[in-house]
Amino acid sequence: MDITIHQTFLPQDDPDAALAFYRDTLGFEVRNDVGHNGMRWITVGPAGRPGTSVVLHPPAATPGITDDERRTIAEMMAKGTYASIILATKDLDGTFERLQAGDVEVVQEPTDQPYGVRDCAFRDPAGNMVRIQEVR
Repeated sequence: MDITIHQTFLPQDDPDAALAFYRDTLGFEVRNDVGHNGMRWITVGPAGRPGTSVVLHPPAATPGITDDERRTIAEMMAKGTYASIILATKDLDGTFERLQAGDVEVVQEPTDQPYGVRDCAFRDPAGNMVRIQEVR
């Protein structure tokens, strides 16, 4: 089988802040920016890698969820426990320094984990956990 990851979804509650983080801070390319009924879906991805994208979506647009579920999602996003993504880089220390200079919320500085990876962690503007692992 030849299966790849084409898109993944992360919730965002402030499209302009999400765009600034993923485009300006992380350096991702904007692939699509679509508005509908006062909401906005932004697709971004690593520069030079058009086959992998992250769709930053408004969680309120998810069909079939109740108002209680929407409130729960908003509460979990605010605590940073709703969604996450793991990215990779060859230069973790350099990447960490550049991101830290960009005034992001640092959760964990570069650390050698007991499970064999070296990584760091930030939160995006919506509270999503963004972990970055070093590719050795």
